[in-house]
Amino acid sequence: MVARTRKQIEPVESVAEPAESNADVKLGFLGDFIGFHLRLAQDASYRTFARYADKDLMKPGRFPALAIIHLNPGISQSALGRAIARDKSTVSPLIKDLQKSGYIARKASVLDRRSVTLTLTKKGERTLEKLMVRANEHEQELDRIAGTSKGRLIALLDKITVGIA
Repeated sequence: MVARTRKQIEPVESVAEPAESNADVKLGFLGDFIGFHLRLAQDASYRTFARYADKDLMKPGRFPALAIIHLNPGISQSALGRAIARDKSTVSPLIKDLQKSGYIARKASVLDRRSVTLTLTKKGERTLEKLMVRANEHEQELDRIAGTSKGRLIALLDKITVGIA
């Protein structure tokens, strides 16, 4: 059992302002946690993108998985997992679901029979094309919000990703 110190659970003034929709909720120390704000931003972005996209297709990880496979035909399952920051326990069901839905094809690697390579099917390519239209609309909204800070924001997010990986 982890002991919590009084300082960790006492309400504290936050530097960050809560979102308008949560104005009546005290964030306390969470308001200063980068990880908390990353999670909120990621959830808000996902919900907005899901409104733009086909709801049946928009399960977590599908769009980036299709995009990475498109950009890297013949990619291994493990390389895909690394590229989209998913471990084997979450990438395996994703791959099976994409294959079952007809979006990808899995083939034994010619270099290593124990490894599997992934490619998009024609259905997967068509679906990705549709999603790209929606992704670009969504990205324009994020660009509007980030403004001229977009490059700095992406650089900071990359720094966090590399720094804590």
